Amino acid sequence: MFKVLWNYGLVIPGLFNVFFILSSAALAAKAPDLSELKSGVEELSPSIATQPESNQTANLEVTETPDYLLFQEASLLSQETSTEQDDSLAQVNSVSELSDVQPTDWAFQALQSLVERYGAIAGYTDGTFKGDRALTRYEFAAGLNTALDRINQIIASSTADLVKQEDLDTIKKLREEFSTELTALQGRVDAAEAKLGVIESQQFSTTVKLTGRVQFVLGSLLAGNNVVTGRPAPRVVTLQDAVTLRLNASFTGKDSLGITMGGGSIESLGQTRAGLLGTFDGRTADNANITRPRNDFSLSGLRYRFPLASNTQLNIYALSDGANELGFTVPINPYFESNLATGSNGISRFSRRALVYQYGDSGGGIAVLHRLNEQFQLGLAYSAPNANNPGDNNGFFTGRYLALGQILYTSPQKNFRAALTYVNTYSPPNARGLSGTNFGSAAGSNLVNSTVAGTGTVANLYGVQAFYQFSPKFAINGWVSYGAHRYLGRGDGNAMDWAVGLAFPDLGKKGSLGGLFVGMAPKLTRLSSNVDLGAGLGQADKDTSLHIEGFYQYKITDRIDITPGFIWVTAPDSNANNPDSLFAWIRTVYRF
Repeated sequence: MFKVLWNYGLVIPGLFNVFFILSSAALAAKAPDLSELKSGVEELSPSIATQPESNQTANLEVTETPDYLLFQEASLLSQETSTEQDDSLAQVNSVSELSDVQPTDWAFQALQSLVERYGAIAGYTDGTFKGDRALTRYEFAAGLNTALDRINQIIASSTADLVKQEDLDTIKKLREEFSTELTALQGRVDAAEAKLGVIESQQFSTTVKLTGRVQFVLGSLLAGNNVVTGRPAPRVVTLQDAVTLRLNASFTGKDSLGITMGGGSIESLGQTRAGLLGTFDGRTADNANITRPRNDFSLSGLRYRFPLASNTQLNIYALSDGANELGFTVPINPYFESNLATGSNGISRFSRRALVYQYGDSGGGIAVLHRLNEQFQLGLAYSAPNANNPGDNNGFFTGRYLALGQILYTSPQKNFRAALTYVNTYSPPNARGLSGTNFGSAAGSNLVNSTVAGTGTVANLYGVQAFYQFSPKFAINGWVSYGAHRYLGRGDGNAMDWAVGLAFPDLGKKGSLGGLFVGMAPKLTRLSSNVDLGAGLGQADKDTSLHIEGFYQYKITDRIDITPGFIWVTAPDSNANNPDSLFAWIRTVYRF
């Protein structure tokens, strides 16, 4: 009998503490609904964490920069990076786990008793209690249900026939008063379990997540000549497509295996002295691989990532490139870079990436990403575009390669980022990558993408990039890149590019995005007098070509958007004798 009375002496005060705290919270000033209480997840790759919540999904890089393995990420099966985290409640074992509860708080002792003696209080997953927010009847019912379950556990451990009738009457009245809420709570649990069962039965796989993107592009050249022939390029309206599928799996919960497949028919406006315009100037994005048939569906990305330590991640890839695997282009240029979640943002290749990132090509390699502290990250990568080729001047160590190093700074407020980048690259004579290029940025003038026949080429590239989010509705990014080319045994040349991008998130509609981009695409600024790259000995690009681009990505639904845009290039191929070119397109993207 003494044991029962003792148990009730412990339980009844705890029960009244529950009611006291819950009712006090209900009298507090009205606070936002639980669904509005979102906290940012600070991740190793802060590409989206600093963007406005309304446009988070509009700038997730997965296709060109796949979903990144984050050291503190609980699961890699979710491919979409988000700054939102669940506000569900989590059981705590000590009041010290609640960061916003202090010993000086008026309800501290009551909370301490409920948490540490009865286990009847749960905190939010961010480690807070939020004792000053309003309480819904559903939340009160959930707390009451927890307390009642705890009481039943204590009673069951003793002699139940000695329980006082008045205590049982009190519990009965509370159950009756909140019967509606308790029933509704049980109904919501049952409904959630039913939905979970449907999801489990219909999901693609229990260990692999499948995501996809389909693009339809209606476009036409409105003005411009072929810079090689000097004749007007055809003005033909085209309807083209691109499809990307991605499989993402995790074996330990901390690693990530990514497989990307795709194909399409989006034609590039030109290549070096070939194609519609006879130059890479104005090249559109997401072009079909010029070395493969159109709409040929094939493997386009393969990599495995895992943490070496709490602050270090290792990426091993058989088909990707070092700049993508380090993921630095995304946080520095988030509103123009490509992404699987919403499709491409910028409509040209140049608007997405600076010269310093462009010299690579898809192939095998290894990358290491290390977080030095909360503000600084170090990235190192080695890529070999012809790593799979056993022939002469090919292979992982004896062929074309790109070695990249970069320091990235992110401000404590996460609204400013800046990076310093260095790249050393080498291309053997006559080597060709998977995209059909030998050397150069695959953007800009013909001379900057040219080499001396039969001669290997080395380049040292330097870049400075920055991004600043002025407000949730406006951001700016920019870069300056410089390249020092050496045509082995012949001479040297210099290359340069710069750009400024303006982004307008939520323009006209929440989730939509406006973009304006102006820059000088890569051009050859100097060439040794004894080197001829096709324009004569010592002839570098003589004029400055400006790339002007605008687009408006309008969000129709969460998974469909349409983007009208244009690309205007002055003095194409860095030659003022060439008339301006103007290209317009309308891109529709479907995601699943």
